[in-house]
Amino acid sequence: MSKDKLIYLPLGGAGEVGMNAYVFGYGPKGRERLILVDLGVTFPDMDSTPGVDLILPDLSWLEERRDQLEAIIITHAHEDHVGALGVMWHKLRVPVYARDFTARIAKLKMQDAGQDPEQVTVVDKAPDAIELGPFRVQFFPVAHSLPEASGLIIDTPAGRVVHTGDFKSDLTPCVGEPHDPAMLAEIGKTGVKALLCDSTNVMNPDPGRSESTLVEPITELMRSAKGMVVATTFASNVARLKTLALAAQEAGRSVCLMGRAMLRMTQVATEAGILRDMPPTVSPEAAKDIPRENLLLIVTGSQGERRAASAQLARGSYMGMQMKEGDTFLFSSMTIPGNERDVGRVVNALSSMGVDVLDNAQRRYHVSGHANRPDLVEMHELIAPQMLIPMHGEHRMLREHTKLGLAKGLRAAVVPNGSICDLTGDAPVLVDEVPTGRVYLDGSQLIGAMDGIIRDRIRMAIGGHVFVTLILDEENEALGAPWAEIAGLRSEGRGGQMLNEVIEAELEEFVSRAGHKVLADDDRLNDGLRRVVRQVVMEEIGKKPEVTIVVSRLLSD
Repeated sequence: MSKDKLIYLPLGGAGEVGMNAYVFGYGPKGRERLILVDLGVTFPDMDSTPGVDLILPDLSWLEERRDQLEAIIITHAHEDHVGALGVMWHKLRVPVYARDFTARIAKLKMQDAGQDPEQVTVVDKAPDAIELGPFRVQFFPVAHSLPEASGLIIDTPAGRVVHTGDFKSDLTPCVGEPHDPAMLAEIGKTGVKALLCDSTNVMNPDPGRSESTLVEPITELMRSAKGMVVATTFASNVARLKTLALAAQEAGRSVCLMGRAMLRMTQVATEAGILRDMPPTVSPEAAKDIPRENLLLIVTGSQGERRAASAQLARGSYMGMQMKEGDTFLFSSMTIPGNERDVGRVVNALSSMGVDVLDNAQRRYHVSGHANRPDLVEMHELIAPQMLIPMHGEHRMLREHTKLGLAKGLRAAVVPNGSICDLTGDAPVLVDEVPTGRVYLDGSQLIGAMDGIIRDRIRMAIGGHVFVTLILDEENEALGAPWAEIAGLRSEGRGGQMLNEVIEAELEEFVSRAGHKVLADDDRLNDGLRRVVRQVVMEEIGKKPEVTIVVSRLLSD
């Protein structure tokens, strides 16, 4: 019996929507050759990760085995699949492979992060293949909400694995390649050991809808709207950008794209020859001179991101453009779970201006890029695998998808982040677990989720901060009274006296009563000063602040 095993290990994306990073390995235990499929991000929120720019998968397990890693393969150009590439590549330093459009975005990610974009190699769809140690990998086209999304055929000595990537059953996607059941059936006929399958919309019982079904209702909206129309969608949804622009053109409206990510994605799609017959657009400067009733702005910020164009318009203006009473704002998108509050702020701010806000509540202005439950069943039947491993989804989605597979007679298992699954036999077997977690891009630096930095930031946000300075001479005598600076706290205490003055008075009292042993011991002195500050602030305003103590000791020459 061979000691070589075929394993699957998700480091991100299995138990959450976002931050996709899936490892496949083949070989003897501990010495497997490895490939990494996708390297994406998820996005922070002010409640749990204040100030963080991006959240990325923790690659520590893979870094320790970097000499076993053959390559990184990117299935498509969404941020949750390619967004971490530039920031994390230096930890792995292996070749990157993707199809043309995805590779163009991947190269920009590398370039933005100061890495060599030539590490990204363009690969065509099957029958082209890349040989990576024991793996032979081919890309096959799937329909999704951006061009050249791909699934993967991964051939190994233990059998063939099909990784769907993100997909939907759309025969007329407007931009990009259509869903191709015949092609998928041909793949299935070759004999597939394991299907790794998108689980995002497994809870939706209705068949998925085509992008082409949106053209008529959006055109009707553009014609009937009285003032300016502003529409937001995912910047990467190139098909939707074209649908919106064509509808505006049909309604006699000029189109202006606003937002760096949207402009970049449109430019790359045009250069790649994917975005054809896109109506001409006007610059923000030119848009100011166009009558409002003849204008459509397509803007970033469908998830309520504070710095994006949508949120800035809701706060007043963006690049000189303002919304007014009688204008229409369209969310041609879905709200990702967890972003409801941020989107709600934008919606209510726009409403307070007298703007009519429309969303997809009536299922008229958005279709998902992911397969619904009936479409997943179709994929199972077309590929006809021995076993099913749900991926790309929250745990409840993975579990529901597993139940769906088991009900159809497939061997299936829930494999969450950090679980090593043995695919060598006739059924998936969970054989080990590895530590997984998150890494934060905070400004220009990567920090660990357990480093305490974000925890301290949250504590300061909740309780405020007090900074105390005390100067002692060589005899441990105070040179003047301690002084306190406060941030994020009410300036007056309960009696109307300035809070910092109350703190300083109590600190001075503490220092005057402290014995020589306390004043000479930094740890005991800092603890005492901190207790005084927290007690005073709690009594005065009912808060428990973070406290920083700086004791300076002057020494004689």
